[in-house]
Amino acid sequence: MSNVDETIQGMKAKFNPSAAAGLDLVFQFNITDAENYYLVVKDGTCDFHKGESADANVTLIMDSETMQGVISGETDGMQAFMAGKLRAEGDMMLALKLSELFPA
Repeated sequence: MSNVDETIQGMKAKFNPSAAAGLDLVFQFNITDAENYYLVVKDGTCDFHKGESADANVTLIMDSETMQGVISGETDGMQAFMAGKLRAEGDMMLALKLSELFPA
């Protein structure tokens, strides 16, 4: 299992279904040094898939080390963004929703 796969498994364990109530969103994770994933959040559920979604509301672009740090809470997502380690395309406000969906 790759580091990104492990990070994704960790996200599933942290998922907060009440924060996802009534949502219907797709988050694309483009990992520059590993496989890409997308996350479908719908009505209190989350499903991860390998690959790319044509329906992404927001795309987050970073390397696997940055993803691990942000998800684990060791790296502040806003600081990673400001430092250029994390880019967002699409509805950037949705990226902030990830901290509610997956609390540290």
